[in-house]
Amino acid sequence: MKPGIHPSYEPVVFRDKAGGFAFLTRSTATSDKTVEWEDGNTYPVIDVEISSASHPFYTGQARVLDTAGRVEKFQKRYGADGRRGAR
Repeated sequence: MKPGIHPSYEPVVFRDKAGGFAFLTRSTATSDKTVEWEDGNTYPVIDVEISSASHPFYTGQARVLDTAGRVEKFQKRYGADGRRGAR
Protein backbone atom coordinates (compact mmCIF):
# COMPACT_ATOMS: atom_id res chain seq x y z
CA MET A 1 0.00 0.00 0.00
CA LYS A 2 1.13 3.48 -0.75
CA PRO A 3 1.85 5.42 2.46
CA GLY A 4 -0.11 8.55 3.29
CA ILE A 5 -3.12 8.06 0.98
CA HIS A 6 -5.27 5.63 2.95
CA PRO A 7 -7.53 6.56 5.89
CA SER A 8 -6.71 5.08 9.28
CA TYR A 9 -8.31 1.70 9.96
CA GLU A 10 -8.95 1.45 13.68
CA PRO A 11 -11.32 -0.24 16.17
CA VAL A 12 -14.79 1.35 16.35
CA VAL A 13 -17.97 0.39 18.23
CA PHE A 14 -21.19 0.39 16.21
CA ARG A 15 -24.25 0.70 18.45
CA ASP A 16 -27.81 -0.05 17.29
CA LYS A 17 -30.07 2.52 18.94
CA ALA A 18 -33.27 0.53 18.31
CA GLY A 19 -32.08 -2.89 19.43
CA GLY A 20 -29.66 -2.08 22.23
CA PHE A 21 -26.98 -4.10 20.44
CA ALA A 22 -23.36 -3.06 19.99
CA PHE A 23 -20.35 -4.67 18.37
CA LEU A 24 -16.67 -3.83 18.10
CA THR A 25 -15.05 -3.96 14.68
CA ARG A 26 -12.45 -2.14 12.66
CA SER A 27 -13.45 0.65 10.31
CA THR A 28 -12.26 3.81 8.61
CA ALA A 29 -15.31 5.64 10.05
CA THR A 30 -14.72 7.66 13.19
CA SER A 31 -16.68 9.69 15.72
CA ASP A 32 -16.14 12.28 18.43
CA LYS A 33 -18.29 10.26 20.87
CA THR A 34 -16.60 7.47 22.82
CA VAL A 35 -17.72 4.50 24.87
CA GLU A 36 -15.94 2.22 27.31
CA TRP A 37 -16.05 -1.31 25.94
CA GLU A 38 -16.15 -4.64 27.82
CA ASP A 39 -12.36 -4.98 27.67
CA GLY A 40 -11.92 -1.71 29.61
CA ASN A 41 -10.64 0.30 26.62
CA THR A 42 -12.34 3.41 25.24
CA TYR A 43 -13.35 3.38 21.56
CA PRO A 44 -15.15 5.79 19.25
CA VAL A 45 -18.85 4.89 18.97
CA ILE A 46 -21.09 5.29 15.92
CA ASP A 47 -24.84 5.10 16.54
CA VAL A 48 -26.84 3.47 13.76
CA GLU A 49 -30.62 3.51 13.36
CA ILE A 50 -30.96 -0.15 12.41
CA SER A 51 -28.81 -3.26 12.22
CA SER A 52 -29.29 -6.99 11.87
CA ALA A 53 -30.32 -7.07 15.55
CA SER A 54 -33.37 -4.86 14.97
CA HIS A 55 -34.21 -5.16 11.25
CA PRO A 56 -37.55 -6.98 10.72
CA PHE A 57 -36.11 -9.24 8.01
CA TYR A 58 -33.46 -10.65 10.33
CA THR A 59 -35.62 -10.78 13.47
CA GLY A 60 -38.47 -12.65 11.74
CA GLN A 61 -41.02 -9.90 12.29
CA ALA A 62 -41.40 -8.96 8.62
CA ARG A 63 -44.95 -8.22 7.47
CA VAL A 64 -46.47 -10.34 4.73
CA LEU A 65 -48.46 -8.39 2.16
CA ASP A 66 -51.83 -9.63 0.98
CA THR A 67 -50.96 -9.93 -2.72
CA ALA A 68 -53.92 -12.18 -3.55
CA GLY A 69 -56.34 -9.52 -2.34
CA ARG A 70 -54.58 -6.90 -4.43
CA VAL A 71 -54.81 -9.01 -7.57
CA GLU A 72 -58.53 -9.63 -7.01
CA LYS A 73 -59.10 -5.91 -6.41
CA PHE A 74 -57.26 -5.09 -9.64
CA GLN A 75 -59.28 -7.65 -11.63
CA LYS A 76 -62.52 -6.38 -10.15
CA ARG A 77 -61.68 -2.81 -11.06
CA TYR A 78 -60.15 -3.32 -14.52
CA GLY A 79 -61.41 -6.71 -15.64
CA ALA A 80 -59.55 -9.95 -16.21
CA ASP A 81 -57.33 -8.65 -19.04
CA GLY A 82 -56.32 -5.42 -17.30
CA ARG A 83 -57.98 -2.99 -19.71
CA ARG A 84 -60.51 -0.52 -18.32
CA GLY A 85 -63.18 -0.93 -21.02
CA ALA A 86 -63.17 -4.75 -21.22
CA ARG A 87 -65.73 -5.90 -18.65
